[in-house]
Amino acid sequence: MTRRFEGRRALVTGASRGIGAAVAVRLAAEGASVALVARTMEEHQHLAGSLARTVERIHSRGGEAVPIVADLNDAGDRGRIVPEAVAALGGPVDVLVNNAAAAMYGPVASIPLKRRRILFEVNALAPLDLAQDALPAMVERGEGWIVNVTSATARPGASPTMALYGASKAALNRMTVGLAEELGGTGIRVTGIEPRAAVMTEGAEALVGGSLSEDQIESLEAMTEATVALCACATALSGRIWVSLDLIAELGLTVYDLDGANRATV
Repeated sequence: MTRRFEGRRALVTGASRGIGAAVAVRLAAEGASVALVARTMEEHQHLAGSLARTVERIHSRGGEAVPIVADLNDAGDRGRIVPEAVAALGGPVDVLVNNAAAAMYGPVASIPLKRRRILFEVNALAPLDLAQDALPAMVERGEGWIVNVTSATARPGASPTMALYGASKAALNRMTVGLAEELGGTGIRVTGIEPRAAVMTEGAEALVGGSLSEDQIESLEAMTEATVALCACATALSGRIWVSLDLIAELGLTVYDLDGANRATV
């Protein structure tokens, strides 16, 4: 197992389950100290997984992790995330992974205002706010990585009921590329990553479980491998929205399990 993140500090949102939890576990396995963000500390009333469980998993393997309970839909709440992470980890954030997302679907003509606002607050504005809060220290040090987890629904062609969710991710993509362009030459890499197929996390299982064929699914390990690769990527990869399996193929990556010890199935 490599130790690419030895001595680095990472902040991962949506880390109570799914892709966020997997990325946090893998970063810690490779030496990072990780701050984990989610809305609740203990078990969700409908979905398996919690901040407490992710922290315990990392600690049980000798890693360092601290939980931060915050609601990304609340601008004031998310404004304390980076300062709390810096205080808890003992220094500035080197790697920011904006993974948390509000997955709400419905007809464009009738989706309620409350849901529309949540989609853009959580999926577009929160990642930008966290990036802005983490950036000054990154710029001062001349190094940093911001990885935004996005979705293929950002492109036209997805189900009409996913249009507003996709629009929020399209906004995230445009901000990702724009931020990378602005930060060119500073040593900060800003990238986006989307799965090529469905990753059957706890949330995805609840939404579409049992309705997809094998060729419509990719492994959690593959998505994690691609995401973590961007957390240590070279400047040449910055400013692009990558697709998980395409990135793995282009870089010739081997997909490992979440502990980074054994090969996993793509």
